[in-house]
Amino acid sequence: MLFPLFRLLSRLPLLWVHRLGALAGTLVYLASPRYRKNLRENMRAAGVDKSFVWPAAAEAGKQALEVSRIWMKSQAEANAQVVDVVGGEHLAAARAARRGILFLTPHLGCFEITAQYCATLGDLTVLYRPPRQKSLQRMILAGRQRPGLHLATADLSGVRALIKALKRGEAVGILPDQTPKTGEGAWLTFFGRPAYTMTLAARLSETGATVLMVWGERLPRGRGYRLHYSLPESAITGDTLTRAQQINREIERLVRRCPAQYLWGYNRYKGNPENATPVISERTSP
Repeated sequence: MLFPLFRLLSRLPLLWVHRLGALAGTLVYLASPRYRKNLRENMRAAGVDKSFVWPAAAEAGKQALEVSRIWMKSQAEANAQVVDVVGGEHLAAARAARRGILFLTPHLGCFEITAQYCATLGDLTVLYRPPRQKSLQRMILAGRQRPGLHLATADLSGVRALIKALKRGEAVGILPDQTPKTGEGAWLTFFGRPAYTMTLAARLSETGATVLMVWGERLPRGRGYRLHYSLPESAITGDTLTRAQQINREIERLVRRCPAQYLWGYNRYKGNPENATPVISERTSP
């Protein structure tokens, strides 16, 4: 069902895909009380103005449908949608250092386009969690396995593949705000609330790799995407838990720049007992 739908969507201009996505996102928001509750509560707790609620629902719908124009297109066609790059000097400096590069890409904007684009600049290994549906699995593999872009499953063998890539001086990519499985994270502060946070990104930063934040801004009227590369505002240092908390803070900074394009409906706080206390409690900046 999804494959023919995505094939059809991939033939439409990005403007129309985004318009359909905005409509779908809005309808899902209206139809699902649970999703609506998660989105509104997460935004309110983060101090995001309620005027962003409807735009966030629409942007989430765009994210769901725009992958059709990435997975179903050639790598060159997909990357042609990147019309601007900000902070490219940080990437150039990281590559010149000839060390591994750790790309941290939160659920902000079009995170699918970032890996596709970065893979054209050098080998990139990204972590992913295989879906349960075999049909979706085949589509994801076809869309993500491109020249220079390597997939590592979210298990021990995948983690080893990431570490080996960094040791070879290559780049790896990870979604640092992905909720980990039980036993693979720690309770840390995220937008002022305890969230079960992955420690893998922090452990990878301990390899000496250059840490770069990267996200793909979705431009209005289907004009394409603007990629943003930036160094963490504060150096990622200390022990693993301290680094993981610092990464949470860096994600918060990026999200505040473009709150409408963050996936607020993603249940970042799932499994959170009411009396959960963060291992490291930091007051988030306003």
